[in-house]
Amino acid sequence: MIKKYLDNFKDFPKEIWILTLITFINRAGTMVIPFLSKYMKENLEFSYSQIGWVMVFFGVGSIIGTWLSGKLSDKIGFYKVMVFSLFVSGIVFILLQYATTFEELCVGILVLTTIADMFRPAMLVCLKTFTTKENRARAYSLTRAAINLGFLFGPVLGGLIIMQLGYEYIFYVDGATCILAIIVFMFFVKEKKLQVKLKKHHEKAFKKVSVMKDKPFMLHLVICLITGILFFQIFTTLPLYHKERFNMSEFDSGLLLSLNGLLILLFELPIVNYVSKNKINNHKVISLGLLLMATSFLLLLFPWEAILIPMMLFMTCGVMLTFPFANSFAMERSNEMQEGKYMAAFTMSYSFAHILSAKTGMEIIQNSGYESNWMFMTILGVAGTLLVFKLSKMVEKEELKERMIPVESNEK
Repeated sequence: MIKKYLDNFKDFPKEIWILTLITFINRAGTMVIPFLSKYMKENLEFSYSQIGWVMVFFGVGSIIGTWLSGKLSDKIGFYKVMVFSLFVSGIVFILLQYATTFEELCVGILVLTTIADMFRPAMLVCLKTFTTKENRARAYSLTRAAINLGFLFGPVLGGLIIMQLGYEYIFYVDGATCILAIIVFMFFVKEKKLQVKLKKHHEKAFKKVSVMKDKPFMLHLVICLITGILFFQIFTTLPLYHKERFNMSEFDSGLLLSLNGLLILLFELPIVNYVSKNKINNHKVISLGLLLMATSFLLLLFPWEAILIPMMLFMTCGVMLTFPFANSFAMERSNEMQEGKYMAAFTMSYSFAHILSAKTGMEIIQNSGYESNWMFMTILGVAGTLLVFKLSKMVEKEELKERMIPVESNEK
């Protein structure tokens, strides 16, 4: 059984393992983020309204950063973008402790997330460069496992540092881990150039294809937006629900969130490997995942504390069946001339989801209560499932059309 599990980690090139390692270092070191609201409330004495505005700047910076990353990755290459992002964000993390007024922190967070979120689209292009189509989804799941492992260790370590040394030291640790991660990356991974340059007429053809005109991809982004809105509820409205309805402590809520991370760490890669090996249609898998996420919110309509565990199990299973395959589809749609733009658009869909999820959920709860929010999320999940079926039909029609195009003769 252990051998079968370990087999899921076979056949990855060295570069993917290094990418996984620096992702873990980076995520485990990102300790400021989970405690940012608490830091602003207790240390800087910001109002709830001010904290909300800082988080808006957090989301805006994320959107700008992913857009810039897409543009720059296509122009100068993913390698330079990754190095710049991690190294400079490490410095900004250290300097952020000196931003103590509301205006300073808004600007600081905007600059930080703009630079830090340039990393992810470039990292996805890097992942595509060093993998084959067959093991791309598995490689993405491997990096997601590193992210979840980092999230398991980071908050605990961050809490200990704050308790023993104070908040200022957490900024130093965050900055140092970013710089350490990119030094490791630069030492072990060298910049890879395209082995074969595209012919000029092919290059022109690629440039004519606009990301915005790729209808299946744009529909896919809408599906990703819905998936993100559902997923981010577990970090925004759900902890409040735990406290207000069941008087659960932060530790108990944290254990439920850790259950999500632990299950993903243990089971996501084997699931992806099974789907890939058996060539199961990715859209069927994504639709099942969205349906499970919708069901998890439907369970919350039963006001029992015991229902919170199966709710998290359904949500986690849904996450494992949606995120890796959504990423794989985005990679497959991109071409050599526009990889950065496609990955940036894909990542931005989750940045928008992060903003919309919290704002929508909070507004519904304030005006109509928690049950209305859970029902809205359930309906949204079902709508997303139906959109996946529509996307599947669009792709099938597109593939059929391509097969019917006669092969052009090389003779003139």
